[in-house]
Amino acid sequence: MAHRNTDIIPTIEGLAYGGDYNPEQWPREVWDEDVRLMREAGVNLVSVNIFAWAGINPGPGEWDFTRLDAIMDLLAAGGVKADLATSTASPPPWFSQAHPETLPVNPEGIRLNSGARAEYCPHAPVFQAAVVDMATRLAERYADHPALAMWHVGNEYYRSCTCDHAADAFRAWLQDRYGDLDGLNAAWGTTFWSQTYSDWTQVLPPRICAETPNPGLVLDFRRFSSDALLALFRSEAAAIEQHSPDKPITTNAMVTGNFSGLDYHRWGEHMTGPNRLVATDHYLLPDDPIGWPEQAAFGADASRGLAAGDPWLLMEQSSNSSAWRRGYFAKKPGDLLRHSLSYVARGSEGAMFFQWRASRYGAERYHSAMVPHGGTDSKVFREVKQFGAWLKDLAEIKGSTVDSRAAILLDFISCWAANTPGQPSADMDTYPELRRWHAALWRRGVTTDLANPEWDLSGYEYVFAPHLYLLDDDANLRAYVENGGTLVVGPYSGIVDANDRVHPGLPGALGGLMGVRVEEFVPIPNGDKASLENGWEGETWSEVTHATDAETVVSFKDYPETGAVFRRRLGRGEVWYLATRLADLDPFLAELGIASDLPEGLELVRRSHEHGPSYTFAINHGKDPAPVPATGRNLLTGAAWTEEDTLEPGGCAVIRRE
Repeated sequence: MAHRNTDIIPTIEGLAYGGDYNPEQWPREVWDEDVRLMREAGVNLVSVNIFAWAGINPGPGEWDFTRLDAIMDLLAAGGVKADLATSTASPPPWFSQAHPETLPVNPEGIRLNSGARAEYCPHAPVFQAAVVDMATRLAERYADHPALAMWHVGNEYYRSCTCDHAADAFRAWLQDRYGDLDGLNAAWGTTFWSQTYSDWTQVLPPRICAETPNPGLVLDFRRFSSDALLALFRSEAAAIEQHSPDKPITTNAMVTGNFSGLDYHRWGEHMTGPNRLVATDHYLLPDDPIGWPEQAAFGADASRGLAAGDPWLLMEQSSNSSAWRRGYFAKKPGDLLRHSLSYVARGSEGAMFFQWRASRYGAERYHSAMVPHGGTDSKVFREVKQFGAWLKDLAEIKGSTVDSRAAILLDFISCWAANTPGQPSADMDTYPELRRWHAALWRRGVTTDLANPEWDLSGYEYVFAPHLYLLDDDANLRAYVENGGTLVVGPYSGIVDANDRVHPGLPGALGGLMGVRVEEFVPIPNGDKASLENGWEGETWSEVTHATDAETVVSFKDYPETGAVFRRRLGRGEVWYLATRLADLDPFLAELGIASDLPEGLELVRRSHEHGPSYTFAINHGKDPAPVPATGRNLLTGAAWTEEDTLEPGGCAVIRRE
């Protein structure tokens, strides 16, 4: 994308700091204490009104803004800006009772009851009208309020529905995509199992059926569902812009763990540019194979990818334990500081939390907060204040961007296609594999973008495609290699086209580029390994693969006994193909020439202004002191930094080059 939006929240001086604020859960006297503590902690932005529909609109035709007026006025008087939400993520019980057709229906045909959140069908016309009405009323009332800094539409979009409203909307979406039934039947290959459609009313969402559903239908329904939620977001944003055209608008995308439920690159087209910003929620998983520092780095790099490299905002993280993870956990001293700084290092224009004050009741009553149940005399609040002071010291980095050496290719549609029914292996998930490669590069100090395969890749030294199952053609990747790039492609890539139809000949769209021919897939049973001649091991997947115009670098030691690692030089660059998932990626990365010369646990990232200074962020997650190869001034302490200085275990530094 050509735009460069480097001042994403103009009314915030320096970097944003705060969290979700839910004063409606507390008596009025607590509000004054909240604002006092916010000022003490350096908080300058809070998200309000996210789940307050019932308070503003307590019944049909009833509107009461008294409480929200008081909250906004209090924030303005206290010097705290508001990220004002539209509250449309959670309709109140009266709305569901009055409009039961808005409650979502699951694939089994069961209409879900009210009693939680996100209880809506995105396709129900009455709900679509209600959210626009809500956004309009809020924008009319608060567009010129002195506390307003930005708008927050909905919350963590993810809901899907298979009701009759969804079926009607799905058919309309398909007609727009394919034109007629002949186009649809061809795209989905409906001659298989006699599934050919002769009337549009026969086309249904992927509801539960007798056998394996059509993969093309499943894939298109995911596309459609993502587009439907995007349309909801855009409808509210358009309503807000009619009355508040000068304030940025966002919603909070989710980048936790393996979540890939929406086509966020398509969403990113509508969350970047003038008066838009990408904001994300990221939570650490205690039982994940990827470590916490690597998880934080991936969440940040994925967020930066949604912003096409521009600054973004971390909207939610946890200060300590999270109510939504299996088994609660506690962050160790300094974790809040290190993780939060990692997000900022990787492009976030500040750090926000869920939430400001821990709730006394409700489903998230044990979710950690900036002011925990333990009060202000606590590790958490002390670190909250410390990080607030750091962000003030880092104000000058606002608008700088991250320098990245490599990219991992992420296509959300390809992720979905790889999980459609009838795959040759149930273990070839895409997203966990991308995260595994990212973690391996993190350990070697390589700052890595998450990039769409269709984007301009020319600025990267290395591009990795660990699993790019769906690809129409190789034109963009071929151009990258021919112009001097190094491309690494993992197994089972380029296999199907945009409609999940297998390309003629394997490995499909990438065979000509990689100079190999795949004869047969040989999935590896879970827990087993395939030995390679040089001592490496593969897991999950292998293939009978032959070189046609490539060098066989390493072969399988046992069956299939054909090549496992291939290299082809093309133009000024080269492409590598792996016919298995390497169990240990480090030896291959060393073979590729990516050195591992950083002390274990040291995270180094550089941000820079286009026509100004650059900053080295150094975070020592390790157990030993670590030298940091930078000179300048440490903005966190004000002291000079030389290459002879070391960073203590658990320590952080942000060194401005002088």
